[in-house]
Amino acid sequence: MQTLLDFQQRFAKFLIPLALFIGTYFFIKSPYFLENSSTLTFAVSADLLLTIPIVYFLLIRKTSIPKTTVVPMMIIGLAIGFFSLPEANQEYLQLFKTWFLPVIEVGVASFIIYKVRKAVLFHRKQENKSLDFFTALKTTCAEILPKPAVVPFATEISIFYYGFVYWKRRKLAENEFSNHKESSSLALFFILIVIVAIEIVPIHILLAKWSEVAAWILTILSAYSGLQIFGFAKSLMKRPIAVENDRVLLRYGVMQEAEIPIEDIKKITLTTKEFDKEENITRLSLLGEIEGHNVLIETHNEQIVHGLFGIKKTFTKIALHVDKKGEFKAYLENKL
Repeated sequence: MQTLLDFQQRFAKFLIPLALFIGTYFFIKSPYFLENSSTLTFAVSADLLLTIPIVYFLLIRKTSIPKTTVVPMMIIGLAIGFFSLPEANQEYLQLFKTWFLPVIEVGVASFIIYKVRKAVLFHRKQENKSLDFFTALKTTCAEILPKPAVVPFATEISIFYYGFVYWKRRKLAENEFSNHKESSSLALFFILIVIVAIEIVPIHILLAKWSEVAAWILTILSAYSGLQIFGFAKSLMKRPIAVENDRVLLRYGVMQEAEIPIEDIKKITLTTKEFDKEENITRLSLLGEIEGHNVLIETHNEQIVHGLFGIKKTFTKIALHVDKKGEFKAYLENKL
């Protein structure tokens, strides 16, 4: 009930600016505006670009909604202005687009970079503790970005961080368990990198005969994909499975993760047998069956595994690989 009430309150804060935008649009299309457009253009432009975003800011200023969402609200006002105002009345919109919008975008980008850098520095100071960089970054991004953008943005930053910044060897604590040393995951990822590297040159040459621009676009995308795969592989080594605060934190790099309350664990089984599709077992892996598993965890209630870019999947059975599976099972059973 409380969740529904919170949703309704949040929705209302977006509904009021939306109603103001709609009202302004119909006012612009009214005969009164058309007859007095020369004197009303500035007022209407100011409403779209400033007044309505300020009203939105006042509505969200004491909520958990990121204040940076005011910028998208300004962009919406700008788009409505270009769509509805006659071209002869768009001088203030052009002025805002040319001079003010870039300054606002640079300011927001600088603020995000500052907050991300702050999270990185804080993480470095806490290296001997159980703080996880990806988790800390998601928490930081949730304060400054719209909810749909949090996980994709944090994932992209973390891929770069784990792949090219964090080279120090990760020492496991007593409550942490690696899942990459005896698994085929790393080998599979590096095979993918090799395949991308081998095929990128001949494909570029062939495609260049048709279009030089298309060839370079595909080459840049392929190179970026290779860097991402490298970051994925490195994150496997830096984000071990952990048991803390009466929870099991299942991690598969930055690609998948699940959080299971220990009291909700029904059974832990050491097994490598293949499963039938009818058994409806979720895997903590990106490449599915070809990676293999040696542990099966069953839960009393449905849990959620979070995948790439915020994709979610529920499960009551999850198969995964743990390097020291016996120690992992014994540690969990002792907690149970």
